[in-house]
Amino acid sequence: MAESRKPLSLSGAHILVTGGAGFIGANFVHHLAAAHPDVSVTVLDKLTYAGNPANLKPVEGRKGYRLVTGDIADPAAVDPLIKSADMVVNFAAESFVDRSIEDARPFLRSNIEGPLVLLEACRRHGITRFLQVSTDEVYGEILDAPATEDFPLKPRNPYAASKAGGDAIAYSFFATFGLPVVVTRCSNNYGPYQFPEKLIPLFVTNALEDKPLPVYGTGKNTRDWIHVSDHCRALEAVLTAPGVEGEFFNIAAENELNVLEIAAMILETLDKPKSLLQHIDDRPGHDRRYALESGKLKARTGWECKVSFPDGLFNTVQWYIQNPDWWGPIKSGEFREYYTKRSG
Repeated sequence: MAESRKPLSLSGAHILVTGGAGFIGANFVHHLAAAHPDVSVTVLDKLTYAGNPANLKPVEGRKGYRLVTGDIADPAAVDPLIKSADMVVNFAAESFVDRSIEDARPFLRSNIEGPLVLLEACRRHGITRFLQVSTDEVYGEILDAPATEDFPLKPRNPYAASKAGGDAIAYSFFATFGLPVVVTRCSNNYGPYQFPEKLIPLFVTNALEDKPLPVYGTGKNTRDWIHVSDHCRALEAVLTAPGVEGEFFNIAAENELNVLEIAAMILETLDKPKSLLQHIDDRPGHDRRYALESGKLKARTGWECKVSFPDGLFNTVQWYIQNPDWWGPIKSGEFREYYTKRSG
């Protein structure tokens, strides 16, 4: 398949968004709805513990939108949806490192077998572009200069390894069959609708309830933090960019902070005491630092971050303050049982 030489138009396109009821996927659907009113969006989501139809409430009733419950590793669920789609954006993934350490098998099905099923259907029916949404964790622990796209992959936990496998499967369909595949690798996201097992929503909601903020080890582990809205704009830029088939793009705000720094900002914003910090045993194989260099993305698409971390974090904290009806029910039942086991 020949690569495109001019920007792909989203006007009137039908986009299949897998994993679209999750945190980043739902925010991307919101972005598409706001920026491209004539785009049709089908969301395919298994609706596991982190997939929440409430995340998509802002687009309910929108013309051209529908939510389909199904597994990306199930060919019968995938095939008819790919057949009617112009583009596919694959967010669907098991994504929590702690859970992958306990049991890697669901991660292999979702993050390797799932993309394979999607790609096989895309090959049968033909699409304009397949965007595989991945993670900076595939590069492993970065202790020196930030990783560029040609950096060797050294995933150090089962989640990261499964995502590296999915990336490899996606690229192989470009190299072998000419499928118009692009892979993005993003740093840590934060923003509204993020499941509260992740660091920022967990710390914010725990602080709101005057509960301890569990800090692994020293709390000095560093990540780059990007607001989900900036990530969504980057994904749109890559989705429509000309001549990028078969390429990889890092997405990062180049804004590194460690856990203790973020915790301090959250506690200060909420006027909560530092005594809420609670150090717990470190996670096995806990990577000390992830860092990406996103110059390629900027040069090829003109994308730039718009949301500063202080502004983004303040707005995120306000969102959780204003939406207890969203996160309150989540932090009960299965989540409460898992969280208690995890944090002791």
